[in-house]
Amino acid sequence: MTLRDIRNGPLAEALLLLPARMASTLAELQLLTTTLQEDPDQRRRQWPAGPARGLWQFEPGTEKSRGGVWGIFLHKASREPLRKLCAARAVAFDPVAIYQALQHDDVLAAGCARLLLFTDPHELPKLGDEDGAWQLYLRTWRPGAYSNGDAQARAKLRGKWKANYAAALAVIQ
Repeated sequence: MTLRDIRNGPLAEALLLLPARMASTLAELQLLTTTLQEDPDQRRRQWPAGPARGLWQFEPGTEKSRGGVWGIFLHKASREPLRKLCAARAVAFDPVAIYQALQHDDVLAAGCARLLLFTDPHELPKLGDEDGAWQLYLRTWRPGAYSNGDAQARAKLRGKWKANYAAALAVIQ
């Protein structure tokens, strides 16, 4: 799918299933950039091996880590919208079931990704604030390749984000 296909398909459908306040151009920009960053080949599975699933590469997390699926399952801001999203997608309201469905349900994956952004206490970055979008991505997705990477790996990931943001911004505008 192209970014436009993602925006007009699973992302648009997911936003209709979430509270209206979650639908915005700013959220769409962040989510389109993130899917390019996380799953550019749309494998919906961390490649070559790893736990992340779906177009936005969600990990299961744990109850203790409060990351990934467990994070949005437990967070007070996302729990009830997640329950409704799961009901609409016929997925059991259970972190394991949600995680297992992400690889095959792009609408669920888009909704979960939006809910993760919603758990961040900061406002969404304004259009054109590529650095603010990068900081939001680091706070919410907590990419291991960045936190565990050396300076060269971090610079490469940052450069990739810059290009992905420009591509997503072109679709939004």
